[in-house]
Parts: sequence; C-alpha cells; structure tokens
Amino acid sequence: METLQQDGSDLHLRAGGHDFLIELLAHASPGLLASHGAEATAAARMKGRKFVPLLAVPFMSEAGRRVCEQQGIGWFDLSGNARIVAHGLRVIIDGKVNQFRGPGRPASTFAPKSARVVRWLLINQGRALTQREIARATDMTDGYVSRIVSRLERESYVVRTPNGALRAKDPALLLDAWRAEYRFEKHELIQGHVAARSGDALSRFVAETLAASAVPHAATGLTAAWQMTHFAAFRIATFFLAAPLSKEVQEKLTFREDPRGANLWLVIPNDAGVFQGGEVRDGIQCVHPVQAYVDLKGHPERANEAAERLRSDLLAWRRDD
Repeated sequence: METLQQDGSDLHLRAGGHDFLIELLAHASPGLLASHGAEATAAARMKGRKFVPLLAVPFMSEAGRRVCEQQGIGWFDLSGNARIVAHGLRVIIDGKVNQFRGPGRPASTFAPKSARVVRWLLINQGRALTQREIARATDMTDGYVSRIVSRLERESYVVRTPNGALRAKDPALLLDAWRAEYRFEKHELIQGHVAARSGDALSRFVAETLAASAVPHAATGLTAAWQMTHFAAFRIATFFLAAPLSKEVQEKLTFREDPRGANLWLVIPNDAGVFQGGEVRDGIQCVHPVQAYVDLKGHPERANEAAERLRSDLLAWRRDD
C-alpha cells in the first residue's frame, strides 16, 4: 500500500493494483455525497480506467448508501463499514455501529420546525425564493430561517441565484433525504373506528363533518394519495387536526377510540408546518403532495405503492430542474 501525493482529491492511495481517489467528508449528508460523488467520479474518469473514486465519512447513513449506490461510487466509513466494488475487487462490510455519535441530539435540517424550509422549497421547486419570502411564508423569524438555510447550503441541498435567492439544487434528492429522516410516529396519533363501507366513503364523511364543525384539518397518507391519484383503494383514513377534537365533534363522527381494527387515524402534528401548501382535492382538504409522500412512509396497506404512484404522477422532478 502506498500513499501518493494529493492530486485533485483529498487522498490518492495505491493498493492491490488500484489507484483510489478518496474524498473525505465531515458527514454523510445525501446532498454532500451526491455533489462530491459526481466530482470524484469525473476526476477518476479523467485520470483513466484504473482509478477508483471513493467517499469516506465518519458513518454512512442509509440515505447516504442509497445515494452512493445510485451514483455507482464506492465508500467506506471510519466506523468500519464499506462498499467498494471495482475490477477484481469486492469489499463489503456492514453492521458496524456509529462510532461518532455525539452526546445529545444533533441538530437536523429535517427536524419538525426546520423542515418548514425544506417543505416550502419543495412546494415551490423551480422558483427562486429569498430568505425573507421563506420566513414570511413559513411563519418563522429571519434569523431562524438563516440558520436553516446555512445548514442546507453546507449540505449542498440548495443553490443561490446571482441575486442571492434560493432554490433546491436537486428537489428529488432533497425529498429523499427528508423522507429518510421523517418519523410519522413522532406525531400524536389517535386511532379509532367509524362505521363506513369504504376508505373513500369514510374520508368524505370525516372531511364533511370536520368542515361543518369548522375544525381545521387536512387529509394525508392514503386518503390524500387517493384524492390525488385515485390509485390503491384503502381502508384507513388519516387526517391531521390542529387540535384534539371536542367530545361533540367525536359524537358527530361516531368515533370510537380503539387501536384494534382502527380505520380512522386522527393526528395532532408535532409542527403546524404540515398544513403548508394544503389544497382541496376532489372536495377534500388535503396536505400538499410532498407532505403526503413523506407521511406515507408511516402507513400500512399499499402505502409504498401509493407513494410511488404519487411521486411519479406529481413529484417527478428532473435533476436541477
């Protein structure tokens, strides 16, 4: 094994008849991996067939692994995991735990309140937005938005126009990264039953009852996906509520709380941002498609198929669109 002079990459290593061009990254943000992976692959291609590009991070996340797989680039992490495949070489090591987990909960670009910025960029993908526009639209302070935007820039999720406005660099990648960290179960979930002949009939009854009672709400999950694509019939209807229902409204719904055999999920969100970009679909108030897409991650039945259809029909963004 021989370490050679740096040459356009962080490290040039010769071993086993291969020349490895290694890019060292501080963390495995999918945005950074996509950006540096493309650069490392291009640099290796320019040098010749025997050069193998690699990315090195402290710990490779699941979302990061998917990005590397999509780009066809090898990687290893300092926690002991690796996936390096080249001519005559196959190294796959998995199952090593993160050795670099710091104390406390690390700040996340996709935490519930922070995700308001991500959601708004995706809702308005293709448009360049100023930080002030984002702050006003998401009901957050300029300073808070500035901190989130700085993090998004460091992680290569956004680009700036010449006048300083922002847009998602790769909306599809940003959506993937958000979905990878999203946890539907972190919302307050109230499960119960309402007699209905189908999921669609139940959804319409619930939506009409909530609207007549002036209860702020928005359908999500399979309910919203059905209204948007009419794909994958469902049994469980899901609605975000701004606040828990009164006993009077529960009685109008004939709602009986019981997780066993539940066909209605009433969800109190951990952040009001879930209502951003909501719209009426086929007579039912729904969340925006990007919110429905990430929420489907936490649903049963044909949720994965519904998510794929929703994405192909309404969220099929091109890279750097």
